[in-house]
Amino acid sequence: MNEERVTPDAVARIVAAHCLRYPDDQFHAALARLDEALDGAATEPAALLREFIAHARVTPVLELAAHYTDTFDTRNRRCLYLTWWTDGDTRNRGLSLVRIKRIYRDFGLEFTGDELPDFLPVALEFAARHPEAGTELLTEHRAGLELLRLAVTDANTVYARVLEAVCATLPGPSPQTKAEAKALARSGPPREAVGLEPLGPGVGPGAEFGPGVELPWPVLPERTPA
Repeated sequence: MNEERVTPDAVARIVAAHCLRYPDDQFHAALARLDEALDGAATEPAALLREFIAHARVTPVLELAAHYTDTFDTRNRRCLYLTWWTDGDTRNRGLSLVRIKRIYRDFGLEFTGDELPDFLPVALEFAARHPEAGTELLTEHRAGLELLRLAVTDANTVYARVLEAVCATLPGPSPQTKAEAKALARSGPPREAVGLEPLGPGVGPGAEFGPGVELPWPVLPERTPA
């Protein structure tokens, strides 16, 4: 990807992907670089992410790690796995996971992480590399994303800023209540997405950001041809 084609939303998504990972040493080492990547971006997602990064940089490592663990769990309906919101712990979820992994491969990216392919940071990384297909994938799971955003907001945690930034990169306004988000889930995908081939190939191998935007790509390396 040429530098001039890097959009503010693409940068916001890869920064958000890093912010939503477990805050280990690698996470903390990258915060200054991520903050620098957002410099000069006068967008809502960038402002929200800078707020989270400022908090993370002054929070003790163990305290932030414990807070992350307390924030993201299924017991309190604050889950970072997209298909959990659509399929729960059912057989259908396995099929959904296979489909998402195939999507990555269709775009020349090999999923090699320890996490499941529907882990939100992984989907955000894909959406940063391939904005059109990635936005479609995130939009398919928008109801779950919005319910997660609302749940994290209710928990009064700074991680709400990151989820707000993620949802702000998607088209249209966000639901303001859980009832509106659940109605979105019942309504299905946007009308323009109905009948389209589900995120098939159409874009070349995974692109990289140009010089000056050196951000981490943790789990989706390019697939090397055999």
